Amino acid sequence: MNLNDIVLNYLTDNEKGMQQLITWFLNDLMNEEVAQQAGVPRHARSSSRRAHRNRYRQRTLKTRFGELNLQKPQLREIPFETKVFERYFRTGKALMNAIIESYLQGVSTRKVEAVLSHLGVNQISASYVSKVAQELDGKVTEFMERSIDSHIPYLFVDASYFKVRDGVRYVSKALLVVAGVRTD
Repeated sequence: MNLNDIVLNYLTDNEKGMQQLITWFLNDLMNEEVAQQAGVPRHARSSSRRAHRNRYRQRTLKTRFGELNLQKPQLREIPFETKVFERYFRTGKALMNAIIESYLQGVSTRKVEAVLSHLGVNQISASYVSKVAQELDGKVTEFMERSIDSHIPYLFVDASYFKVRDGVRYVSKALLVVAGVRTD
């Protein structure tokens, strides 16, 4: 399928066309990445070649536009690394952020599936959400337990807003109070 057909599909069926457009783009991006990692473009011969191509592997990627079927290129001599998705990671960053935000807002792991169904993903299991939440808990714990090596100055500030009559109208006036400064 060429780019013109994909654009026409997008104009007639927006959702399906968007899936095809993103699939085409990501497959093309991975083909460019594999050419850079191999050292030569496809079907080219050169002494600077670092690896040979070895077929494609079917991979799925869950996005807010639905599940995309991608063709991930393979190399013989070295493992192919792509920026499209991390190794063993088949969920888009937007979905990962939605899972994390839902978890932070206190949504139960079972109800996250209902939240994600509004993004077009219907097959996220509660165990996957729990796994993401455990990773997040680990990062939060690491952040909270890190040592602070330098002194951080900070300032306590408080403000109050009052409605004050100015002629015939009420206007808001702010009263700013500096409560204290700590520099140690």
